[in-house]
Amino acid sequence: MSEAVAEGESAVELLLRAAAMVPAERYALAAAVVVLVFLYRFLELHVIGDILRGFRGGRVELTFHPASEIYHRVASKCHSLHGRYLATPWLASPHLQTLFLGISGRPPSFTYKRQLYTVRDGGTIALDWLLASDLEDADGFISKDASTPLVVVVPGLTSDSAAAYVKHLAYSVASKGWNVVVSNHRGLGGVSITSDCFYNGGWTEDVREVIKYLHHRYPNTPLFCIGTSIGANIVVKYLGEEGENTPIAGAASICSPWDLLIGDRFISRKLVQRIYDKALAIGLKGYAKLHQPVLARLANWEGIKKSRSIREFDHHATCVVARYETVDTYYRRCSSASYVANVSVPLLCINALDDPLCTREAIPWDECRANKNIVLATTPNGGHLAFFQGLTAGKLWWVGVASEFLFALHDSSYMHRQKANDHVLHSSLESSIDKSPYVNIMEDGMVAPATKDGRGGDGSPLNQAADEEQLSNGECVRPQNEASAVKHNEHTNGVGNESPAGQGNQQGDGAASNKLHEIIAPVKRSINQLTRYQGRSVWLLAYIAFVTSWPLLGSLAFITFRKKFRNPLRAK
Repeated sequence: MSEAVAEGESAVELLLRAAAMVPAERYALAAAVVVLVFLYRFLELHVIGDILRGFRGGRVELTFHPASEIYHRVASKCHSLHGRYLATPWLASPHLQTLFLGISGRPPSFTYKRQLYTVRDGGTIALDWLLASDLEDADGFISKDASTPLVVVVPGLTSDSAAAYVKHLAYSVASKGWNVVVSNHRGLGGVSITSDCFYNGGWTEDVREVIKYLHHRYPNTPLFCIGTSIGANIVVKYLGEEGENTPIAGAASICSPWDLLIGDRFISRKLVQRIYDKALAIGLKGYAKLHQPVLARLANWEGIKKSRSIREFDHHATCVVARYETVDTYYRRCSSASYVANVSVPLLCINALDDPLCTREAIPWDECRANKNIVLATTPNGGHLAFFQGLTAGKLWWVGVASEFLFALHDSSYMHRQKANDHVLHSSLESSIDKSPYVNIMEDGMVAPATKDGRGGDGSPLNQAADEEQLSNGECVRPQNEASAVKHNEHTNGVGNESPAGQGNQQGDGAASNKLHEIIAPVKRSINQLTRYQGRSVWLLAYIAFVTSWPLLGSLAFITFRKKFRNPLRAK
């Protein structure tokens, strides 16, 4: 060494000479180790964890209210909810599972029966049916008096009934003797857009109308609902909006994003998430291209073509069509996490903590724990809508869990029952403001702004509980309150009035009372709705109003009474 230094060789040259003496195989092995470590971290593999756990899988964690009858009487009987989930060993990564589901998924082979349903605004929805009898090679159909449970499936973003996970779910439920109908989103399933309305992450009008139609057509059939991904967000939001007024007996939410604003921040945070973001944006642009003639007229088509993320697509398309002020406004208003507290239906929620699209940060843990109707099940692994299990990856774990929960619920006495007086139509004696093109009084007593074309301030159609119901066969049923309104107009206009002239005063009094009732009816309806849904909040607001206004009222009362007492004393 001293001789080398003496000859003038530097330390760098010595290091290079020593490195050249190492065999190339050692370098190849070291490079392979570095690549494997990088891939293990990048793909979030959990093979080592599975090996350390002895391939037993991760435990299913349940979150529920301590006094929840839905848990103690229904979910506690579901063995899969109290076990473990082990992912397919060669898919031990959320990204591998999600990718495999999108590419293949190994769905079962069967054929749907399609029904085209036309909603009130002219849009067309494809309802794809799979009956239990279809799997038995029988010419099956559903009679109006059928009592076999029916499961309504709402797919995820840009997905339809042909998606692998939807076919897994439909086949599993139908093979156990229940009937299934997949409610495809507008413009999906090979159906064209036939109106100026497009679906989005918070669009619940289609689900509401389809469920109402199925309930009226099959009144003796118990209805259940399963939402997946963005469809789960729509289902939970719908259940929260309806409260007790839904005919759904029970529901399941699978891999819901819960909070769209948090999800938007999450999906643009890391490199791998940004890849998903671009992939979903490509799918949305493909959906937009199918309906370019309509979207080019309603939205910013040039901006849609240049969109490279979900947020950019929502900015140029969703917010423009649905008339949201900003993308964040759209995300906040359409997030189902804000509606969890008002869910009045037995609901099972399943989420994977390693979901690469729907982060655990958005899960409303406390809200689910506070609602006695909700049971939240989380697993350490599973990916997005994947949850493959078995060496052949032939089954999805969540499909069996959701089916087991709904079957246990059906066999119990805790199914949600719609009250007989729900969905009561408005009185025919409504205020003229109800018919104004600028505002609309909703069923919950809130006043919603509307534009001249009859849409709400957020772009959704106004709540038309008294409008005619258009069935899939094109028939229109004239509502009862429309007929009563016609009778009321005939009465006020004097049509058909054959009473003698001596009753003029009575008619005048009746007209005055009718006008008074027209003015008071919306206020009474608002107060009744507030009292029903808010409960103690009304009294709390009254107490706060009294306490905050007492200093002013007390001072005025003191001044008033002091003047009254001074005057008698001066007179004496």
